Amino acid sequence: MKHFLIYIITLTTFFSFAQEKKDQKFLALKKANDFVYEANELVKAEDYVLAEMEYRRAISEQPTHVAGAYNLGNTYYKKGNFEEALYRLQKVIKNATTKSEKYKAFHNIGNILMQNKQCKEAVEAFKNALRNNPTDNETRYNLGIAKECAEQQQDQQDKDDEKKDEEKKEDEKKEDEKKDDKKEDGDKDEKEGEDKEDEDGKPKDDKKDKGKEDDQKKEQPKPGQLSPQQIKNLLEAMNNQEQKVQEKINAEKTKGVKVNTEKDW
Repeated sequence: MKHFLIYIITLTTFFSFAQEKKDQKFLALKKANDFVYEANELVKAEDYVLAEMEYRRAISEQPTHVAGAYNLGNTYYKKGNFEEALYRLQKVIKNATTKSEKYKAFHNIGNILMQNKQCKEAVEAFKNALRNNPTDNETRYNLGIAKECAEQQQDQQDKDDEKKDEEKKEDEKKEDEKKDDKKEDGDKDEKEGEDKEDEDGKPKDDKKDKGKEDDQKKEQPKPGQLSPQQIKNLLEAMNNQEQKVQEKINAEKTKGVKVNTEKDW
């Protein structure tokens, strides 16, 4: 009997604790809904600053509150804060329990991605929205625009890639031409070097100089002999001496002849 009473007391305590926790959760949900309602009224009045504060209070009361995160995301979207709006709507998808909640979140995510020029990603977002609500014509229309935008971006990307490839090929071609020019200059210098060398690989100028030296050595007389130039000088001196002697002889021959110095009139 004693054990039975303990069991009853324990069970009663457990249910009381569970009920209390449930009541707290219900109270938190009610508070969160009240904050969302107040925030929605502020949005209607275009007071987005206070509305943001009320939505944050709702999320603080219940972190998984879908309406609070969804409306806060939309508030950021209207203010142009697309990064924060995207973050909040992704939270909605994570905590959403119905297709309707997911559909709305994906639809607005698609709109944010279009604002960010992320057309390819927006296509996927609108597709997910239609998977949760296939009858929504507005989402289907936005999907068509997103597809067209994505195709244009892809075409532009292909053109840019093609242009980059052409520029790369042109740069490679110029680089090859520079290498060819350097090689040609090197071959030219090598050929000029070969032209300056004889068959033995010695500089031709040195060979010519050596030839001159050899000629000079040939012109130099051996010991006890006259050089060709000395012989030539000696012959010229002899001829000059002979000419002087001949002139002296001729002068003496004409010395005894009387010369008429008077002029005829």
